[in-house]
Amino acid sequence: MSHWFNKTTFHNLLYDTSGKFPKNIALISGDRTWTFSELVEQVEKTANALTNIGVVPGDKVAIWMPNSPEWVFSFFAISSIGAIVVPINTRFRRHDIEYILKQSDTKILLTVDHFGPVDYLNILRDCCPEIEEFKPNELNLVAFPELKSIIVSGNSQLYSSTPWETFIRDSETTNLPKKHVAPDSAAPNQTVLMMYTSGTTGFPKGVMHNHNILRTITDAANRMGYTNRDVILMYLPLFHCFGLYEGPLMSITTGCTMVLMERFESSNVLHLIEKYRATVINGFDTHFHDLINDKTLKQTTTSSLRTALFAAGMEATEPIARQAQTLLCPTVTAWGMTEVGVGATRSFLDSPIDIRCKSSGYPLPGYEFKTIDPDTGIQTPYEQPGELCIRGYALMQGYYKKPKETQDAIDSKGWFHSGDVAVISSDTSIRFLGRYKDQLKVGGENVDPIEVEAYLQTHQLIDKVQVVGVPDTRLNEVPCACVVLKTENSIDITDISEYCVNQLASFKIPKYLLIFQEFPMTASGKVQKFKLRELATEQLGIISP
Repeated sequence: MSHWFNKTTFHNLLYDTSGKFPKNIALISGDRTWTFSELVEQVEKTANALTNIGVVPGDKVAIWMPNSPEWVFSFFAISSIGAIVVPINTRFRRHDIEYILKQSDTKILLTVDHFGPVDYLNILRDCCPEIEEFKPNELNLVAFPELKSIIVSGNSQLYSSTPWETFIRDSETTNLPKKHVAPDSAAPNQTVLMMYTSGTTGFPKGVMHNHNILRTITDAANRMGYTNRDVILMYLPLFHCFGLYEGPLMSITTGCTMVLMERFESSNVLHLIEKYRATVINGFDTHFHDLINDKTLKQTTTSSLRTALFAAGMEATEPIARQAQTLLCPTVTAWGMTEVGVGATRSFLDSPIDIRCKSSGYPLPGYEFKTIDPDTGIQTPYEQPGELCIRGYALMQGYYKKPKETQDAIDSKGWFHSGDVAVISSDTSIRFLGRYKDQLKVGGENVDPIEVEAYLQTHQLIDKVQVVGVPDTRLNEVPCACVVLKTENSIDITDISEYCVNQLASFKIPKYLLIFQEFPMTASGKVQKFKLRELATEQLGIISP
């Protein structure tokens, strides 16, 4: 289904947009500003530096950084070489990093020394105690056999790494041409992106995409009325498809400006909306909840906002979506997953308010949707809930080195089985209702309970463990660890938190702990997670939002 539009690549689109709008502001970060032509210059410098240390088409280059100009430069530079970008969640810790760097076959790691209180270099030292023994660009690590170089933005105290400034400076004698690889080394159908998302196996899966997701972004831009005069305020992390696609890729698609924030902080978001006269913001219900409840909102001018993309649809998000219409700006809604490229649905700017606040919008061009009974595979009629299945040109190419999981997710007719519960109405609008699978969504972050359970199972006092999601007014749901202890020794949530810190991402660490003598079981001996979730919610005295 990919033959009906003109294909291009991320970096070629950047060059084309720079040719059309060379003096338009492309990127603002802190007190620094880059036009599109200046952005191209920085991308070329970074691409030269990567080539100088041996990056070739097909290599995996991981970016483990918070939002920053260097993140953006690196992303387009990696693409221009024909290599593959591996974005890594900045909240991941040793447990996740050990798995991803090895499973992805990462050759080059671009990272920072610190982000907030977290020392990223110490995490790498914990993963590889021998890491200090090697010279820069000559790594030979047991844990990560493919990893050859670590480039550090900030104060690099790791002997075997290269500071970002040195990385760029050492390549300045290399004078590669603007389009410095053969066209077929970075072609539209070539894999360019591998984003890790949690799955039912208990470990993250590398979702592979090619450049054709740009067509989806173009259609989304048209539906939202983007022009080169728009100003996107982007605080969502670029390692997520939501932030990456609605930020840098939307900017190069439309020629508009992106104001990049390192992280979300509601009062600062409001300040920057006013300062830069932002026209578009994006987020989950958590972000909009914090914005409309921020004490500085009444003193802030937000009239420049023309629309916001609000990932609504679940019942709990509707009240916040309705409040946002009057307190911030009109919103549009969407549904998407890492596996389907970007938001595969979107409402229109003039859609009725019920569609924009209660549904997930309408399919974008090139996508087909249906709902099925997951037990029988039979398609369900309009207005009847079922598992949402999607088919289209921007579906993932597969999970990296996981053929079985790929085959399980995409059937023989090309339908991707999302594991989400949804209703399709007769007008083709779609409403996301929840998940058939047990995966949690904590403030927009996917959490696979199996992964958390596997780690908690290593605790010396825990005999059995199940992790379920319980309602949370701000984050939608949070993890609750339900455990059976080996002995009568006591354990509390502080013990669990301390055991998980620096090992699991913060959003994966259980917020609650409940002790059980036994778990509710089915007749066949399986844990009844739905029953356990009900018991946990009841014992904690939590009322569903």
